[in-house]
Amino acid sequence: MNEEKRLIFPRVWQAVGWLLVAAVTALSLMPAPPEPPLMTWDKSNHLLAYAVLMLWFRQAFSARIRWIVFLVALGIVLELVQGWLSYRYLEFTDMVANTLGVAGGLWLANTSLGSLVAYLDSALGRY
Repeated sequence: MNEEKRLIFPRVWQAVGWLLVAAVTALSLMPAPPEPPLMTWDKSNHLLAYAVLMLWFRQAFSARIRWIVFLVALGIVLELVQGWLSYRYLEFTDMVANTLGVAGGLWLANTSLGSLVAYLDSALGRY
């Protein structure tokens, strides 16, 4: 089913998705990104970020393979750019964690979390 057609406010949820991409990009390229207090393992941050992105994109946009390709490519390109920066490092294991996060987000989209955007959309539509 095309999620985009059944949402009342698809452009709102798509804008949130692009804001999430902007946040991940900024955090990936800033000199010293803040570290979450509960997750000290760097790879868990990558997994979580890309899982959230994929979960959100799967719900806010048409379910097409291009979003999977886009998010995997984003994770790879941002790591490559980090390798060019004097204050960040290129880590192939981060690319793997990003890609696994995308896979995890796809899996989560098939759970009850896969209805989160529709629930929020419905709640917003009542007001």
